[in-house]
Formats: sequence, structure tokens, C-alpha cells
Amino acid sequence: MSIDPFPAAVALLNRSADQPAAFSQPFLDLIPVTGVAVSTIGDFLGNETVSASDPQAARLDEYQFDLSEGPCWDAMRTARPVLRPDLVADPGSSWPAFLDAIIDQNVRAIFAFPLIVGSLRIGAVDLYSLEPLALTDVQSRHASALASLAGRHILRHAIQTLGSDIDVADPGVGGGFPRRVIHQATGMVMAQMDLSAEDAALVIQGHAFAASQSMLEVARSILDRSLDLSSVDGNDALT
Repeated sequence: MSIDPFPAAVALLNRSADQPAAFSQPFLDLIPVTGVAVSTIGDFLGNETVSASDPQAARLDEYQFDLSEGPCWDAMRTARPVLRPDLVADPGSSWPAFLDAIIDQNVRAIFAFPLIVGSLRIGAVDLYSLEPLALTDVQSRHASALASLAGRHILRHAIQTLGSDIDVADPGVGGGFPRRVIHQATGMVMAQMDLSAEDAALVIQGHAFAASQSMLEVARSILDRSLDLSSVDGNDALT
């Protein structure tokens, strides 16, 4: 009986939660590809390769950053996996500049899975193969789930390292039971977006980080219905 690699990949990613540079390895263990890159994309966290399994994976990311096109951009914009099992047999009409740039890289298959936390689209995971490769439905679902987990870890790590000044309450604002307000807003986001309490709180914190607001300000906007995070699409959530 074959062993399911998915639980082991999840466990490895969770053990590496505070080491983003190690995030590519669980995907390599899960999917039989040549290389993997995990990247943030857009104005929220900037264009950056968080983890790359090898120099070629990092180079493929750099091409996409420089050209503003490629599978990682499509995955983030559409919030759906991009699956291209054979770039020679079926190059498609997308990414003409990117495909021209990698013509000497011998890449035959490329896949991208979005990094999404609630309404926040923060980047993508790129997987490439030097041989044609068609992912099974199970492999695609597992890679999507692993990317979702990686997205939560990346957002949490970014907030911890870059957004330590995000306060629960507004400076100078007294009373108002800030924790209760944030708890109520978290419950509303949970219901609107079908998220766990932890992920709903992370989405609120991520929005506060992106908008340079306190969590209390964002929570109040959610409760008075001037802000509906479930209706915000892509990077619009960051403005």
C-alpha cells in the first residue's frame, strides 16, 4: 500500500513555520517536480522569492517579477491553480515574454498555486519540471491545500517581523472594550468567509497591516459594515 505524502508535507511545513526559506521543500516532497519557488507578489508584501529549491527556480521567479507576467501572476489574479503540463506541446498564448525568456531553460511543465488567506491574495507557489508532467486531481488538491497553509504562515511571519507596531487599540482611545470589539468582528468575518477563528483574526490583522490601521479601527469598520472583507477581491483588500 502506497504512503500518502500529504500529511508528512503538512507536518514539515508546520515545523518550518518560522523559517520561510524552507517552505519549498514540502512541495518537493509532495509533487514529483524538478524545483519549487514560493513568492510574495504585489504591493502588499512586495515581489520577493521567499523560498527557492534551486537557482533555476529562483531565476524563473525573477523573470516573472521583471516581466510582470507568468503563471504566478495568473494564479494570484484568478485565485486558481495554473496547470501547464507540457509547454512544448501546448505553449498557449499567455505569457509570450515569459515563455520567450525561459526558452533556454528546458522547462517542460510549470504549475502555480495561489497563496490566499481569506480575501488577501499575497503570492503564489511555482513548481517546474524539466519533463512533461500532468498532475493528478489529488496532487493538485493537495498542492492547493499546502499553498493555503504556506500563505497563512507567510502572512503571520510578515506581520510578526514587519508589523510589530500594529496595536489592538487606537492610541489615545480609552474604553470601548477593544478585545470584545475585535472578537465580535472576528466572528463576523468567520461567518462571512467560512474561516476558522484563527484565520479570521489573521485576515483582520493582515488588513490592518496593509492599511496602516490598528486592529480596532478595522474591527469597528467591519462591525459598522463600512468594510466587508468578504467582498474585497485580490489586492483591493489592501487599500
